[in-house]
This record gives sequence, C-alpha cells and structure tokens, in this order.
Amino acid sequence: MQLIKALLVLTALSSFLSVAQKASDKELSSVQNKIAKQKSAIVKVSKKRRQLNMQLKKDDFAIAKVAKAINGTNKSLKATTKKLTELAKEQLQLKKDKQQQEQALAHQLRTAYTAGQHDYLKMLLNQEQSSQVQRSVTYYQYLNKARIKEIEQFQATIARLETVAQEQQEKAEKLKQFQQTQKKQKLALEKNKTKRKSTLRALRKELLSNKQQLAKLEQEEANLVAALQRLARESSLSANLVGLNKLKRRLRWPVKGKIKHSFGARKQGYLRWKGVLLSSGVGSQVTSIHAGKVLFADWLKGYGLVTVVDHGKGYMSLYGHNQALLKNVGDTVESGEPIALVGQSGGQNEPGLYFEIRHKGKAVNPKIWCK
Repeated sequence: MQLIKALLVLTALSSFLSVAQKASDKELSSVQNKIAKQKSAIVKVSKKRRQLNMQLKKDDFAIAKVAKAINGTNKSLKATTKKLTELAKEQLQLKKDKQQQEQALAHQLRTAYTAGQHDYLKMLLNQEQSSQVQRSVTYYQYLNKARIKEIEQFQATIARLETVAQEQQEKAEKLKQFQQTQKKQKLALEKNKTKRKSTLRALRKELLSNKQQLAKLEQEEANLVAALQRLARESSLSANLVGLNKLKRRLRWPVKGKIKHSFGARKQGYLRWKGVLLSSGVGSQVTSIHAGKVLFADWLKGYGLVTVVDHGKGYMSLYGHNQALLKNVGDTVESGEPIALVGQSGGQNEPGLYFEIRHKGKAVNPKIWCK
C-alpha cells in the first residue's frame, strides 16, 4: 500500500516537474525571442543611422559646394562693382580733361586767327627782314607743334573715353550675370538646407540612450584622434614651420563669437571638450590662427567639414562644423587668411565653429594662445 502511494507521489511529482519544465522552456523561449527581436531592432536602427549619416555627409557636401560658389560669386560681384566705380571716376575725369583740351585748342585756334596766318607767306617773301622772318617762322612752328600736341591729347582722351564706355557696358553685363548666378545659387542652397533638415529630423527620430550616445561620442572622438595621429606623422615633413610656442596670448581667434562650450567642460559622461565651440553666423569667414600648411580638408563623422592646419614643431589647429572649405590639402596659408566658412555640418542644430589646438597629438586649451 505504501509502495503504491509512493508511486502515485512520484508520478504526480514527475507530472508537475514536466509541466514546470514546459512552462520554463516556454518562458525561456519567449525571452530569447524578445532578445532576438531587440538585437534585430538594434541592427536595423544602427543600419538606418549609418545610412542617414551617409546622407548627412552628402547633404553637407552639397551645401558646401554651393556655399563655396556663392562665396566666389560674392567676391566677383565686389570686384566688378569696384571696377565700375573706378571706371565711373575715370570717365568723369576724362570728360573734364576733354572739356579743358577743347578750351585750350579753341584758344590756340583763336590766337592763330588773330595773328593772321596769311602774314606767314608775306614774311617768307620779304627778303629784306630775314632775321624777323626767322623769328616768325620759329614762332609759327612752335604754335603748330603745340596745336598738334593738343590735338593728339584730345584724340587720346576721346579714344580712352570710348574704351571706358565699352568697359562699363561689359562690366555692367557681367554684374547682371553674377547677380542672376547668385540668385540661382541661393535657391540651390536653400533647397540643400531643406534636404539636410529632413535628414536631421530622421536621425533625431532614432533616439539613443545615454549609454548609446556616450558610445557614439567615444567612437567619433576616437576617429578624430586616429586621424590626427596619422596627420601628426605626416606633419614631420613640414620642418620649415616654426610652431606656436612663442605665440601664447598673441594669436587671434579664428572667428568672432562667444564661447558656447569651453575647453575641459563636461561633454557627456566622463568625456570632456577637447576644444572650444564658438558661436558665429553662417557664412562668416574662418581664418587660420597662424601660418601653416593644410593637412586635412574633408568630412568627419560628428565634426562635419573639417580643416586641419599644421603649424610646425608638433602644433596643429583644427576647425570643424564648417559650411564650406576654402583650402585644399597641401595649400600653404598665412596668419589671418580665410580657410573656411562657418556652418553647422556634422549634424549641429546651430551654426558655430569647433576649434582645437593640439601639440604633439595632445589637446591644449586654446585660451592659452588666443586673445
């Protein structure tokens, strides 16, 4: 009897364990499915973010191309307008000269008429007063040469006036063409900006957790450091550059604007700002802080369009989030020379310039050098 009871208990226990095992397996399977779905979702989000970042890069380059063209057109407009002003001044002076020359020529003609040109032949035929004839001939020759000179100057003035008028017409036509080009370029710029905004909205929809955001910034910073290390090896070729060591507190900031984020301030988690973020208007000129050679001019994830200038002796300056880059790799630049235009490339919400100074690969506080 006890054996039967024991068997019944064992059977019941076995059945219970079997049900529990099935429930546990079902729960485990459910958890595994959730994990798989989460991983799949993360992969999809990562893939989408990569695609959107690639699109952002294309958008930034499209904006840069048009912005650079507009910058060139603006320079041409200024030069043409200046030339037109100079031509207008020259034309005014030429008209004054023409009026004076007309008056001088008229005066000479009146003088010649008053003296009586018919007396010239009589004096030549008068052999009794040869000395007086010689003086008179010399006087008439002098008057004739002066008159010819005035006529030649008058003709030159008229010719120059015609040339100036033609130049003015040509420059005015060029000015009109530049204005039409600028209008088209501005429309193209706005179109590209709208496209970029759409890309940024799509990126912001793919929200990142704090941990993911930190990992993203870590990766972007690591990419920047790797690029700068490679550039540092290349900069050893620029032995003729003198560096920045003797220029502390003597350099000008690359743009005029307030510092939004200071060197060393907290960025995300344990990450700190390795440079400064300067607020400035879109399209403002970014100037090199000192003479050097352009080592890098391209797009970097998280920093947008970036220019890096080698100043020698291990010193480099970096300029990020530009709208357009005005210099190419290998170009030499002087202190204060425009090298880029302020923008918000790399996914920035507001325009500004990210600026770094590094010495032998280590970021240093720009405030030590710039005043």
